[in-house]
Amino acid sequence: MPIDLLPQNTGMATVTLKVGNLDAMARYYTDALGLEQLAGPDGRDPAGLYLGRGSTPLLHLAPAAGLRLPAPTEAGLFHTALLFGSRTDLAATVASAARHPDSRYVGSADHLVSEAFYFTDPEGNGIELYFDKPRTTWQWTGTGPSRSIIMDNRALPPAQYLTDHLTEAAAGGLRKAGAGVGHVHLQVGDIDTAQAFYVDTLGFERTAGWHGQALFVSAGGYHHHMAMNVWNSRGAGPRQDTLGLGEVLITVPAADDVDALADRLRFAGIERHSTGVELRFRDPWNNSIRVVGGAPAAGIAQTPHRLAQ
Repeated sequence: MPIDLLPQNTGMATVTLKVGNLDAMARYYTDALGLEQLAGPDGRDPAGLYLGRGSTPLLHLAPAAGLRLPAPTEAGLFHTALLFGSRTDLAATVASAARHPDSRYVGSADHLVSEAFYFTDPEGNGIELYFDKPRTTWQWTGTGPSRSIIMDNRALPPAQYLTDHLTEAAAGGLRKAGAGVGHVHLQVGDIDTAQAFYVDTLGFERTAGWHGQALFVSAGGYHHHMAMNVWNSRGAGPRQDTLGLGEVLITVPAADDVDALADRLRFAGIERHSTGVELRFRDPWNNSIRVVGGAPAAGIAQTPHRLAQ
């Protein structure tokens, strides 16, 4: 039976993080990554802070001081991936993050489809900063449902990358360069369940796997809008309420697309709440997901908005 796919121009948007120290986390993301506070006076409202580049909200920091940090083996966020429009913009942000005393540099890689640098924020949330290579250079194998994009983890020396691409103008205009949420990568308990939920039910296309330990999915032929792995979390059950990931926001073109997804969830017996414009539900590991119709995808200017808790 064919799977109903998500629309081609489905995209990722604002990621909510539950944070223990709102002020410290806001300082980190503004000072290290060059994000700016967007909505409300000083970017602050009762639900927390909205941070982004230009008019595009990338992160919502929701205060949750009474919650504990998640264990590394629990399901939840692996990283939020911020996508930059040029190598010079990426290099400027990487240099800024590397200089910040509260950043933990994790590594870098040439994935063939993209160039990526990895950091961890002060509360242990993973961050990927990346640039997409032209789609014309991406390579695929197979056809139809078996089609997979070719990705790899090749060396990407950070010092040489900054030498090649960092410019004084880019460093000085750090906060002016646009960025979007390119993808969200989760830690889950098992890959088969992830595929059944994110591909067979939600309608993402499987774009790649990694030795039965990771799954990459997308809409519209992107290399991946979401990924799931079991590298640290194999066998993990549903999450408890902890610091870390609060919500994944997915955008679709229209309210009809929200309704179609709500019908698929209903058919699959998944609890959901739909207003016709937005749809809320949880994945098998209790990660909160919201799908909004008529909202722009990552990298396109968005109006700052409030996320209900």
